[in-house]
Amino acid sequence: MKNLFIILSFLRRQESIFSFFFFLFLNISSFAQQKIEQDSTKTEQLDEVLVKAVRVRATSPITHSNITKKDLEKRNLGQDIPILLNFLPSVVTTSDAGAGVGYTGIRIRGVSAQSTNITINGIPYNDAESLGTFWVDLPDFTSSVESLQLQRGVGTSTNGSGAFGASINILTDAISEKANAEISNSFGSYNTRKHTLKFSTGKLNNHFEIAGRLSQIKSDGYIDRATSDLKSYFLQAAYVEDNTLIKALVFGGHEITYQAWNGIDAETLATDRTFNPSGIYTNDEGNIQFYDNEVDNYKQDHYQLHWNERINNNWSTNIGLNYTYGRGFFEQYKEDQDFADYNFEEITIGGETISTTDLIRRRWLDNDFYVVNVNANYKNDKIDFIFGGSFSSYKGDHFGEVIWAEFASNSQIRDRYYDGNSKKNDFSTFAKATYRLNEKISLYGDLQLRFVDYKTFGTNSNREVFMINENYKFFNPKAGITYKLNNKNHLYFSYARANREPSRSDFKNNLNIKPEQLNDFELGWRHTNNKFKINTNAYFMLYNEQLVLTGAISDVGTPIRANNGNSYRLGLEVDATIQVSSKFAIQPNFTISSNKNKETFSQIDGILVNLGKTNISFSPQIVAANALVFQPNENLQFYLLSKYVGEQFMGNTDSEVSKLESYFVNDLSITYEIKTNSIFKSIIFSGLVNNIFGEKYVSNGYYFTYNDTWSVPGETTTIEGAGYYPQATTNFLLGLTLKF
Repeated sequence: MKNLFIILSFLRRQESIFSFFFFLFLNISSFAQQKIEQDSTKTEQLDEVLVKAVRVRATSPITHSNITKKDLEKRNLGQDIPILLNFLPSVVTTSDAGAGVGYTGIRIRGVSAQSTNITINGIPYNDAESLGTFWVDLPDFTSSVESLQLQRGVGTSTNGSGAFGASINILTDAISEKANAEISNSFGSYNTRKHTLKFSTGKLNNHFEIAGRLSQIKSDGYIDRATSDLKSYFLQAAYVEDNTLIKALVFGGHEITYQAWNGIDAETLATDRTFNPSGIYTNDEGNIQFYDNEVDNYKQDHYQLHWNERINNNWSTNIGLNYTYGRGFFEQYKEDQDFADYNFEEITIGGETISTTDLIRRRWLDNDFYVVNVNANYKNDKIDFIFGGSFSSYKGDHFGEVIWAEFASNSQIRDRYYDGNSKKNDFSTFAKATYRLNEKISLYGDLQLRFVDYKTFGTNSNREVFMINENYKFFNPKAGITYKLNNKNHLYFSYARANREPSRSDFKNNLNIKPEQLNDFELGWRHTNNKFKINTNAYFMLYNEQLVLTGAISDVGTPIRANNGNSYRLGLEVDATIQVSSKFAIQPNFTISSNKNKETFSQIDGILVNLGKTNISFSPQIVAANALVFQPNENLQFYLLSKYVGEQFMGNTDSEVSKLESYFVNDLSITYEIKTNSIFKSIIFSGLVNNIFGEKYVSNGYYFTYNDTWSVPGETTTIEGAGYYPQATTNFLLGLTLKF
């Protein structure tokens, strides 16, 4: 506790985050020097310490799923991580380009991605301002993942913004004992291709390892012009001995994707479902054209340093440092833009006053993100206790430039027509423990304090003065109990509270937006034997001022959220593995849920109407999946993967116009490995046929209303509309991996 007060007082006095890094290093170093020799066979792997603060054990009273590198490799042919997680319980995924490459999204238990907490080696990955996760910035990151854990509900305390529907924590590649290399290539529909080169030196002098990866993914996309040009890298240097693990990692990516976030209306969906309105304009001859550089262009680099120290059989410590540098823009061709919106002055040409112009603009983001994580773990036969803290600091610039205009007026090169800055500091401290009361009962407790300071100043993209100065203090308690019936059966119950601040976009749409609060109750049963495994849990998620998706999107495709008073999600999740024989297994899961706003008010035809209880947007009542796994021999595997998503509403008023129809899709995956004793360690052939029955389905969309006050004088009529993001019909990917 004394060290915590020292850290807090230090933070108050210092401006430089680098000074804070150095201070923490000195303290951890002096503590590490006091370590004693111990029996490493009695302790967990040092690699796992990287994520222990944010992960839970198999018997924990937290609902979760674990995914290994082996699980991911079977389908890793270029699609994003959300698409690879599509068959987990309560998961619904979508892709702007339609085929899983480029911008992808994930919703868990109906909760949007802005409420899903993501960490990489315990470091927050969610964007500090939007709270979202942009997987496209780390293409082919799957190739560098050792394992991940998806926790549904609030889950355990984690770093960064709190989890409201789920959390995904990722552990990157473990140290390899032996030198190896890997070349992986895949090709498929829509001119999709992925090229990956990986290597590891193995342990040099039994202590050092250097490993890395280079990747490139390209695709034309299912949607017209929804191209992706994605590059990424991953480099790791590690030092390890019996009680010490130090890892330095550098990874990042550069994505250039043609925009596909506008969707299409119902009529276009029926006649031309791949149509993409992005970049559309009319030339001087009156012909429809599409601007060829209507792209999103963004780079992101991550620098991480982790130091794990095992002090003795009971104590271990971890410190994690991170710096993320992101910068990029999206470019748009805009017609008939008012001079006033870009700080242009009217001009006169040939006696005609001109106040509008066609132009090309870029909206920029340039941001820096620093993180420090520190934790310590004590455990013995009875208790596993971990405590620590996390501090992050974000600085971001938002600005716009006009790079071409038909009539440039008084503009100068690199003029900024809007310019805003943001700063966000996030400090949290936690303590959590699992206590084994006796052979039957284990108790779990988790307390977290979180302090958020968020400021913005300047103008936003509408050239409006945009000022935010908010401070939040959140207390997030969690508790649970696990009861062991016998070696095959466990029961658990948990309660968790979470609080979460609004995003920048939430404030832009409503400066009086409120933070949301969730009380989550989970009751589960786990059964395991040699032939059969089942996880069953019931959940009740009770919200206050939940920030639900309204159904509408901004002019750049960002989902718009609003507080909705009181709401709840009540559901049952079941997932199982049935080993029918040594060669055949069935892996089903399903979720049945009721997701309700307790009371909804809406303006309809100019009158405020109480609609009573309504369905929460983007929350299907039924989500189910199944995998049929056939392995005729050790080297050959077949997977038939099926996914059903029930109908859902894109708004919160239960309007039929806002309804997304249910869909049922099936994928077929094949893996064949040839093990050799010559040049290659093994040769792996992979095949994936997505949507094998050609289902024409839509997994995402938007819903909007506006008031018509001009058609009939003196009357107001509410007009409804919807947009859709169609997903690809039958498509395939074929891969070849050479392992040395």
